[in-house]
Amino acid sequence: MTTSSLLPSIGDLHDAALAARLQHRIDHKTKPLGSLGQLERLALHLGLILGTETLALQAPQMLVCASDHGLAARGVSAYPADVTWQMVENFLAGGAAVSVLARQHGLALTVVDCGVAKDFAPRPGLVVRKIAHGTQDASQGPAMTHAQCEAAIANGREVVRALPGNALLLGEMGIGNTSAASLLLARLAGVDLAECTGAGTGLDDEGIARKRAVLRQALDANAGAVAPLDALAALGGFEVATLVGAVLQAASERRVVVVDGFITSAAVLVASRLQPLVLQRCVFAHRSGERGHAAMLDAMGAQPLLDLGLRLGEGSGAALAWPLLVSACAVLREMASFESAGVVGATG
Repeated sequence: MTTSSLLPSIGDLHDAALAARLQHRIDHKTKPLGSLGQLERLALHLGLILGTETLALQAPQMLVCASDHGLAARGVSAYPADVTWQMVENFLAGGAAVSVLARQHGLALTVVDCGVAKDFAPRPGLVVRKIAHGTQDASQGPAMTHAQCEAAIANGREVVRALPGNALLLGEMGIGNTSAASLLLARLAGVDLAECTGAGTGLDDEGIARKRAVLRQALDANAGAVAPLDALAALGGFEVATLVGAVLQAASERRVVVVDGFITSAAVLVASRLQPLVLQRCVFAHRSGERGHAAMLDAMGAQPLLDLGLRLGEGSGAALAWPLLVSACAVLREMASFESAGVVGATG
């Protein structure tokens, strides 16, 4: 699969002079040195992503990509495949967790039909970029053709180009997509399948064992798909591939990319194997309760902001972490320095 037409140019954000100025501002706020801990590191990171000392997060966008998976027919989820389209309706009606949290925090919510096995009536907040009515069963061969995978990536880039703002929060929906994420982690990061495969939507021990056996079949059936794009086409989903394109586009536009849980992290893992510098633009919201997410974060050298035992997906963890980004910006922008406040600083 060729990559030249799919991958945007993504430059190195390393800027020692800007980093020094940002760190000086942070260190001279009216507080003991380093006393705001991870919030200080977050402010520095955001400043480097946005390329400025005067941080402002504008028109943040929550992007939820949805699709169905052929693997779902093999019993890898505790829920039937119909839940995918039903939850899309729930997102659009404002009743899902991510809908509530997006509303609370002023995040514009866009839902993308990347390949749901049902057609939706047009309405505000829904973007239709359907490749097919779900992927093929990856345990029998590739989930997608190369052309379908390329189209999904291109769709993700196109959707992000049309969105305003300088921050993109990632979300997803798709019964069976923890299986796709597990497969991508196993193939691209070499993590043992037993460490990649968890309960997903709530499987019991017997269900997890069955899921693991199906995923082993998928890895064996696609043994030659080892390059990142080949692995994505063979083992991923339309929503994961669309998110890969979204991440690549957002990174090329120097947007802050707020990564949710296991599935969105899988999309970032693929994107980072294609363009490693995308990781400079990513803020990882949380460590999921899903087995395998810690290993996936480790594979990318990621330090998540929260650890709440979440495993819902949808973008819920990204939305919950969002106020921390807002606070980091506000502290850097509005907190007084020792000099401006007339407060005596540390003496040694």
